[in-house]
Amino acid sequence: QAAGMTVALRRIDHVVLTVADIAATIGFYERVLGTRHVVTGDRHALHFGDSKVNLHPELNDVPPALRAAAPTLGSADICLVAEGPMEAIVEHLQGCDVEIVEGPVARDGALGEMTSVYVRDPDANLVEVSVYATGGQGFG
Repeated sequence: QAAGMTVALRRIDHVVLTVADIAATIGFYERVLGTRHVVTGDRHALHFGDSKVNLHPELNDVPPALRAAAPTLGSADICLVAEGPMEAIVEHLQGCDVEIVEGPVARDGALGEMTSVYVRDPDANLVEVSVYATGGQGFG
């Protein structure tokens, strides 16, 4: 460690999902979770709040130095924070014919107590949708 040097991390900017079918993944995240699809050149991203999920096709030409060592379909487990009552989220998921694989259940998030439901996206990634009890204002 360099003398006096520290890294002060603040938040996650984006994560990358490896996907079999870009269109199916975009459709799921837009329809079910309300993300906004943004295309930059030949890159696809799903934007929400102040974050995004980048999409890499399973077979792609992303240089090895710029991708995960072993990109694998269905290997992601992500937690997305939502607003509103959990009951409305559950109703919406059911109305979209999305199977809830677990929940609603109490969980401890980065900012405190939250309630979560778990679903699978088209590539079988585990997607946790959570609502903070305190609006995400932190512990205590």
